[in-house]
Amino acid sequence: MKNWKISLWLLATYAAMHMGSIFLSQGLFDYFPWNEQYSEKDIAYRASAWALFISNALAAIVFLAFIFRNKKFFHIFKGKKSTTGNAILWGIIGFFLVMGGQMLAGMIEGLFGITPGSDNTAILSDIAKVSPIIILSIVLFAPFLEEIVFRRILFGGIYQKTNFWVAAIASALIFAAVHNELEHLLVYMAPGLIFSYLYYRTKRLLTPMIAHLLMNGFVVIANLNLEKLQKYLEELESLKQGIIIFFQ
Repeated sequence: MKNWKISLWLLATYAAMHMGSIFLSQGLFDYFPWNEQYSEKDIAYRASAWALFISNALAAIVFLAFIFRNKKFFHIFKGKKSTTGNAILWGIIGFFLVMGGQMLAGMIEGLFGITPGSDNTAILSDIAKVSPIIILSIVLFAPFLEEIVFRRILFGGIYQKTNFWVAAIASALIFAAVHNELEHLLVYMAPGLIFSYLYYRTKRLLTPMIAHLLMNGFVVIANLNLEKLQKYLEELESLKQGIIIFFQ
């Protein structure tokens, strides 16, 4: 099967995955038993978590089935690919680049009066506290599926017809728009641009996948331990004030 046909099938699968998870969550909401242990919101969260996990898992299977039908699917760039070790190293470096890029983007948004924080991240964190199965979707499936769609198909396809910057900006814009938080356009575009650079530099999709996985994993861990972090920061602030008073 030709690459463009595979790309169309994968895009259709990706869209069906999102639509299917919505309908599946509605069905699971009626399936999960009602009792005093779980509130209506908790059941809705459990239904959403399992629906997303199931739809992601099925989509990943479909993706792999199509990808393995053409070994040249990932042949986008000319020249020699990075070694596996180098690709992994740049994936780790990419994680820090992404975090720095998002911090810079957040500062720029702040200059325009945009309130920091993502509603999507907050909701997913709340769901993870009730149903941890969603963590697999966030940390494993999302980097795999999104990097194939936004980097290999969109960035790679546009790059073959134009150049790096046109492809990187276009794919990053679509990546940001799909997350449905246009007020945080820069915060979502920053990782999209960096993921494209990592893919372009190493010529291996493994690199942005690793950076994406580390970013999502870090965000999940940070949000699940937000209360502990806030308490720790408060203790540090109290310690700092105590030291200042002591020396005064």
